[in-house]
Amino acid sequence: MSTPGILTGEFFINGDEASAEGAIAAGCRFFAGYPITPATEIAERMAKRLPQVQGLCLQMEDEIASMAAILGASWGGAKAMTATSGPGFSLMMENIGLGMMTETPCVVVNIMRAGPSTGLPTLVGQADVMQARWGSHGDYGVIALAPSSPQEMFDLTITAFNLSETYRLPVFVLGDEVVGHMSEKVIIPPPDRIPLVTRKRPQPSPECYLPFQAGDDLVPTMACAGDGYHVHVTGLTHDEQGYPVITAPVHERLIRRLVDKIRLNAAAIIRTEDVGLEEAQVVVVAYGCTARAAREAVDHLRARGQKVGLLRLITIWPFPEERIRRLAEQVRAFIVPEINYGQMVYEVERSAQGRAETVLLPLMGGAIHTPQEIVEAAEEYLS
Repeated sequence: MSTPGILTGEFFINGDEASAEGAIAAGCRFFAGYPITPATEIAERMAKRLPQVQGLCLQMEDEIASMAAILGASWGGAKAMTATSGPGFSLMMENIGLGMMTETPCVVVNIMRAGPSTGLPTLVGQADVMQARWGSHGDYGVIALAPSSPQEMFDLTITAFNLSETYRLPVFVLGDEVVGHMSEKVIIPPPDRIPLVTRKRPQPSPECYLPFQAGDDLVPTMACAGDGYHVHVTGLTHDEQGYPVITAPVHERLIRRLVDKIRLNAAAIIRTEDVGLEEAQVVVVAYGCTARAAREAVDHLRARGQKVGLLRLITIWPFPEERIRRLAEQVRAFIVPEINYGQMVYEVERSAQGRAETVLLPLMGGAIHTPQEIVEAAEEYLS
């Protein structure tokens, strides 16, 4: 079933295609990207679908230009997205920093593969999660989501657009090759059942408007090209008018706001899935495709009467450090399976503050963890 341009109903599609449909359902009408495995299916789907909803899809000369294009489109008033994988994500970092500094809402989907460099283009990895947080220079807040299914690729792409409009910044969807390429049933609800956030437009007259003046929520309203407001947009340190002011007080005030608008709203942003945490002695912390194996392992152990829980990270950044800190007071160990040589495990260890052991279960080579590997790691810490 479908309505003109917008799909509705049940579909058997892969995660990349689901992300593209989520973007369209969220109101995205501009996509700029460059083909790269394993994210190319997103660009292909957008190239087919955007013209059907009066949108525009551009294949750019590279990922640097792709990121620049979606920033410009957003300032033109469009909801905009790009999609890439590790090498392209690296190329985007300078303009991602520009997007953070200019507070430009947009969505960047990174379908992670095994790296570094060209790595294993067709195989899975989860080694871009720290790059998403710290990839561009300087201080700024970040939001990154980690889907574990094609349905969540659809749902969380919509969530990413809503968060980008709410907090005015590029938001990351950190899928991985397995989730991007697996095909499952995806339910697309009617448009009137999809909650969307609209961009906050300025209320004052153009003569009184300060484009980077924020209220109590620390997020300025956004006037776009054609709205009749004078707006100056720069990557330089700027004051509330948007003009470069190279002084320490202005810089500190700006950077504090860019960080605090995410840090102080972390409780409203963070989402997790919890399984059996109330009496757990061991907690598995997992995200992306790894969380599917972790869920099976935890269900198996719980069926045997073992006190094991799962904390699935749906929001990776901001990291749920307070949740880990509270759990560390009751559990013996955190088991962290990752398709890398250790990244999010260090956030778990930092947050646990030595109250519980933190155990990395790394995996490289483009493979995924088996439930049995996670079971065996957890059993070492169960009485």
